[in-house]
Amino acid sequence: MKIKTLVTLSLLAGFISSPLYAKKEHNKHQKLPPGLKMKIDRGGKLPPGWKKKLARGQVMDRDVYSHGVVIKAIDTKGIVTVRVDDKVVRLYKATREIVDILK
Repeated sequence: MKIKTLVTLSLLAGFISSPLYAKKEHNKHQKLPPGLKMKIDRGGKLPPGWKKKLARGQVMDRDVYSHGVVIKAIDTKGIVTVRVDDKVVRLYKATREIVDILK
């Protein structure tokens, strides 16, 4: 009887901790849609909605970063200054976390 109870409890514990009940993490750092990526690759600009997503503390999308032009190289803190369309953004190079947005 003890073994049956022990097996039942271990199965129950494994079921509760399974990914079935895990909360899906919301992906707030989405990639650019294919059409928008093609537009940028051809030299177009980001639409206003994507510019508004550039906020302090957020991580800049890799495609947006590759679209930008480096204005000031990496300093001793690992911060790089990049121009994305008409905005100048200071961010950590390694993580692309935005430190500051300049006009």
